[in-house]
Amino acid sequence: MIHLPDSVRAWNTPDFEAAAKREIAALDPAALPLQQALSVSSHVADAPIQASLLAAWEEAGRIRVKAGIFYSGIIAGCSCTDDPTPMSEQAEYCVVRIDIEPVTAEATVTLLPE
Repeated sequence: MIHLPDSVRAWNTPDFEAAAKREIAALDPAALPLQQALSVSSHVADAPIQASLLAAWEEAGRIRVKAGIFYSGIIAGCSCTDDPTPMSEQAEYCVVRIDIEPVTAEATVTLLPE
């Protein structure tokens, strides 16, 4: 389960954007729907992610955040000695909605079709 306690504490303050971006960037990429969002590569690379907050609002008793996620993917070859496929990282991007429960700071992430 994803927890974003710093974001909840910073909600409705000038520090919210920085807190949310920091906590999202610190998440385990496996906890996010990055693999499903790949567009130019075949596997999510083991590299840091970055978040950009696109919007944040309260709805149905939750804090909702629309965020752009910048991450890297790779095109994996067969790893044979004569495989000419380079293992270079490709830039990837997706948009997610993060719903945060203010009492527990538990969050769910939904990939948006953008």
